Amino acid sequence: MKVKLGDYVLMVQEREVLKKVDTSKYVSTENILADRNGVKFPANTIPLSKTITTYKKDDILISNIRPYFKKIWKAEFDGPKSNDVIAFRTKDSRLLQDYLYVVLQSDNFFNYVTNTAKGTKMPRGDKKAIINYEFELPNIQLQRKISHTILVLEKKIRLNNQINDNLVELINLIYLKFCADFPAKEKVSLDDVFNTSTKTFNVNENKNINIWHFSIPNFDCNKQPQCESTNSIKSNKKKVNSFGVLVSKLNPNFKRIWAPNLDFYSNYSPIASPEFIQINGNSQEEQALIFCILNSEEYTDFLVSNTTGSTNSRQRVKPKIAVSYIIPFDLDKKKGLESLVSPILKDIQQREFENTKLQIIKDTLLNKYF
Repeated sequence: MKVKLGDYVLMVQEREVLKKVDTSKYVSTENILADRNGVKFPANTIPLSKTITTYKKDDILISNIRPYFKKIWKAEFDGPKSNDVIAFRTKDSRLLQDYLYVVLQSDNFFNYVTNTAKGTKMPRGDKKAIINYEFELPNIQLQRKISHTILVLEKKIRLNNQINDNLVELINLIYLKFCADFPAKEKVSLDDVFNTSTKTFNVNENKNINIWHFSIPNFDCNKQPQCESTNSIKSNKKKVNSFGVLVSKLNPNFKRIWAPNLDFYSNYSPIASPEFIQINGNSQEEQALIFCILNSEEYTDFLVSNTTGSTNSRQRVKPKIAVSYIIPFDLDKKKGLESLVSPILKDIQQREFENTKLQIIKDTLLNKYF
């Protein structure tokens, strides 16, 4: 049975005094992540108004700015949100909240919102059009079956991300201890030690090659890059090297860093957006060493302090600046750090690739059901 969203769902508009809410749980269009990958807390900026719109646990939050980024999150607690984030809540017992969540995750829904959006440079979803969106409403038993299948995959992806986050923290602690024990004897930059050159992937000459495309929007998503058709890539990109580490030069405060293990992508040609700087090692061990440096808070602070641009959304760091960072430990001792960190990074990489495959299965099911 086809039904309209507005007949079964509320777009919640509840407000609360700012002082009474936990601003660490604030959800904005910035910290809600693209490609259905939840939210990254805390947000960089919090509004200064006296009151603020709020959400409740299990509400479905969707960014209404640039809907093609597919930013959606099912709330795990109560909190405040931006006016540009819509909270959806079922108002009819014939529609389960979990089923509503998977309906709103579908490409079909996001394509509809994108096609009916208003504006060109910064399109916004048209709320009057959104409530007229039609979807299939099966019986409760089938709703439970479909939503359970999707949510099990999400739970596994989320667990893998939590484990990896803890392992990255462990790497950070090992790195800090190592730097304290073996401080640098001389000033040596990243550019002095590692190769920072990158080959170009010519799209027109490689039309029939399978690729993994690492772009800024889908890289906001807990390190789950997306597989794309070569035909969807409009310009030449950088080729990802075997032991390279990617770091975004756009908005470095978001700390977008990724160290791919290309053994897992053996049937594909990984390429990256020009918005990434790539620093290359000669081995798995050197890749782990580079990841330690680029993932450190000191390096992030260095990038942030050297950005150009007037707004948070358009700040960039020049590649020459990014690779001029002085390595803060004695390079003569680096093999000790590499031996400690390399197996941890490999474990992280394996779990990231598992998440990539799980995400593909999830997307396939969403397209099948909706």
